[in-house]
Amino acid sequence: MEHGSDAAGGDRPEGATDTPAAGKGASEFGVRPGEITRALPERPDAGLYFIGRLRTPWTDRASCPKNGRESEELCTVELDPDLVPALDGLEGTTHLWLLYWMDRAPRDLLVQVPRQYGRGRGTFALRSPARPNPIAMSAVRLVGMEGNRLSVIGLDCLDGTPLLDIKPYFASTDCHPEAVVGWHCERRESFVK
Repeated sequence: MEHGSDAAGGDRPEGATDTPAAGKGASEFGVRPGEITRALPERPDAGLYFIGRLRTPWTDRASCPKNGRESEELCTVELDPDLVPALDGLEGTTHLWLLYWMDRAPRDLLVQVPRQYGRGRGTFALRSPARPNPIAMSAVRLVGMEGNRLSVIGLDCLDGTPLLDIKPYFASTDCHPEAVVGWHCERRESFVK
């Protein structure tokens, strides 16, 4: 892939721009100085089926927590009623992975400047909902199940967000206490000095 140069002199993919693409969520997010965008390909490579909706108390981005660990709000997973048999075996499960589609996020950001960090980082180095495929995931605590509704704690999305998948959380394989995100460690160390 050919690269061009951004306003700061760095490399960026051909076709990248500092202007936001029109689309759902673009106006709410906006493009900050130092951010780089790129239009999506014209045709998708695959299709997805939404299997339900997530019901949360948040209706706008400003009130939504940055991650699921910031909230103890009780939220509801509304699964498509036809898929209830797929819940068989979850009885006694304490935690789940929920994968969902951040349908109101822009999809054209390659480099983002998060407010709390103040410097550009590649989209794949961040947990932002703004990404080429706005798939998010949360490890949630399952507190109840009734029919096609699951009560959970630990979500960080807007009310009505489409649900992609539900998976059991296995502490034995899903937990990696030694995991490190390089730039985040550097940032913490600079505060300690």
